[in-house]
Amino acid sequence: MAKHNRGYARSDRVQEQIMRELAQLVRTGLKDPRAGFITINEVEVTRDYSHAKVFYTVLDEKTRQVTQEALEHAAGFLRSELAKRITVFNTPRLHFIYDESLERGMNLSRLIDDVSKEFHDEPEKEEPSE
Repeated sequence: MAKHNRGYARSDRVQEQIMRELAQLVRTGLKDPRAGFITINEVEVTRDYSHAKVFYTVLDEKTRQVTQEALEHAAGFLRSELAKRITVFNTPRLHFIYDESLERGMNLSRLIDDVSKEFHDEPEKEEPSE
């Protein structure tokens, strides 16, 4: 049973290390002008470490598509650089996915604020007296 728990801990450590290393590589190693200001939010690695989903956001929503193209173009370079920095048997193939959870959260928060404002702005209706 304890072995099972260590496996999860190792997986978490590998994911965190990949996230840290990729964040640094994206910040300092990408020469592609299409790659805007990118934030690596999360990394999910398959059990066998053969694939990694890399969730990211960009500062400017308008650069989202060209940033995706730049990341896909640089995936091989980023993977080979990652192989030099982390110690895993198999360096995972990188799959970049735009992380929409932050946007969804902001939209949800805005909707809640709007509803709350409408609720507080409505005059209280008095019940008719009998």
